[in-house]
Amino acid sequence: MPVADDPRRLADGIALIAGQARAAALYSSVPLSFWGGVDPRTGEIIDRHHPLQGQSLKGRILAIPRGRGSCTGSSVLLELILNGAGPAGIVIAEADEIIALGVLVAALMFDRSIPVFCVGQEAFAALAEADVLAMDGTRLTVIGAHDEASWLLPNDSTRQRPMDLTDRDRAMLAGDHGRARQFAMQLMVGMARLFGASEFIDVSQAHIDGCIYTGPASLRFAEQLLAWGGRVAVPTSLNAISVDRRRWRELGVAPAFGEQADRLGQVYLELGARPTFTCAPYLLDSAPEFGDQIVWGESNAVAFANSVLGARTLKYPDYLDICAALVGRGPLVGPHTSAGRRGRIRIDVTLPQGADDSLFPLLGHHLGALCGATIPVICGLAESRPTTDDLKAFAAAFATTGAAPMFHIVGVTPEAPTLADALGGLEPERHLAVGPADLLEVWREFNGHGGGQAVEVISLGNPHLSLAECEAIAGLCEGRRRAEGTRLMLTMGRKVHEDALAAGWIEAIERFGGTIITDTCWCMIETPVIPESARTLMTNSGKYAHYGPGLTRRAVRFGSLAACLDAAVTGQFSPQPPDWLIA
Repeated sequence: MPVADDPRRLADGIALIAGQARAAALYSSVPLSFWGGVDPRTGEIIDRHHPLQGQSLKGRILAIPRGRGSCTGSSVLLELILNGAGPAGIVIAEADEIIALGVLVAALMFDRSIPVFCVGQEAFAALAEADVLAMDGTRLTVIGAHDEASWLLPNDSTRQRPMDLTDRDRAMLAGDHGRARQFAMQLMVGMARLFGASEFIDVSQAHIDGCIYTGPASLRFAEQLLAWGGRVAVPTSLNAISVDRRRWRELGVAPAFGEQADRLGQVYLELGARPTFTCAPYLLDSAPEFGDQIVWGESNAVAFANSVLGARTLKYPDYLDICAALVGRGPLVGPHTSAGRRGRIRIDVTLPQGADDSLFPLLGHHLGALCGATIPVICGLAESRPTTDDLKAFAAAFATTGAAPMFHIVGVTPEAPTLADALGGLEPERHLAVGPADLLEVWREFNGHGGGQAVEVISLGNPHLSLAECEAIAGLCEGRRRAEGTRLMLTMGRKVHEDALAAGWIEAIERFGGTIITDTCWCMIETPVIPESARTLMTNSGKYAHYGPGLTRRAVRFGSLAACLDAAVTGQFSPQPPDWLIA
């Protein structure tokens, strides 16, 4: 490596956010989701699937290839920065909008910041041997046990193309439409420049993920926009929030948390959003149509909208989603463009015979990790005729372990009638194969984090249940009764709940002994809604099987919908993989 006084210039690096820091390095070659992966109060890494699990990033310079998973990562990073539990700086191999956005909000609204450098793959690999990292403006110094290296990165200003703004864009940026829209445009322009967009487009709707309460900073941010006179400019739906607004007191949620989470939901309503409170906005009557330009947060919803509906949205980080809704504009980059939607990896899947509905969350979890930030084209699934709920489960798991905003399934999703169409007529950059052995490995990973065979909580509805899923669950409950000491708990949006109630399916589920929760979702549910005595949960969600152990500090089991209902009846989980996985 070059010596520190003779720095190498990194042509493919960029100082996303300049600044100064010197601290012990915390390195991993595995991407990290801040939401569900890092405790926003302490900085402890809680993702039990991550090699850094149990370590603290507080005061250290975190080096990871990129982020992954939830759009709420930006909100968690903001909390960490404001409460003093965050990293001293972040070095990534690939530009990441969720990480950059959290730091940019801290800088623009709260005058707090940390440096964020993007150094490219080659330089990033050299950080594995670092004991200490030093970030100074656009200079990164790597200090190891026996040597020292230094790189100079171009400042982001050297790469910025001039923004092609409309007269209305300029007026909002100048403050002519109020302080809230001025701030929103400042943040939008900052992010657009960081990621290479030179203009904005009109969007037809927004879905806000930033209404999840991650701590005081999330509420301070929303209340500031409201105090500045903020009002959404396009129809806007709200994601699941952190409590069931109508029942959180009845469910035993502590007022200190419930009141703040409830207040955050109310602020977004006062900003003009609708009280949809669902992480599955594609189930609403307002779901976008093919080709619609939209602004959606919530990682599973983004993947579903882009891939299954053929709408066009970035994976909008928390806070950028509401800013885009305030101005009705989005940066013309990534999946908003045709070129940004082209698949680049071909994946041939060999399906096991007789697979049940747990196939798609297992497959999504595996392919998300396999693809990273690159859009895949998946071959071999058309004959399985996946349902909307199969694709929902796949999209959620895929978005949990990956960073790509969409996927194509040849013969299934609308932009992939053929392999050539999905690849845009070009050859794939990589060609991979996936088979039953890969899925069995994921099943064992999901079911291998401690705990016994007893199951105290059955967790269904991550993402929120559809009407068809409610019907299926009601059918599985018919003539049966849950085991004493085991709870069946389901989350769903208000609209699905109303329709399922009218159809009689809620009555059948409650007769079995099930509990229905609306407005919130499993990634936000904690004790006492999950009983203090519960040690093991079971779910059919690949997303929750990944996040649940870290979020709840409990064992989580995974299985099909039928297996989950069987466990609700017996109170027991079968440790044997299903026959179709081991045949």
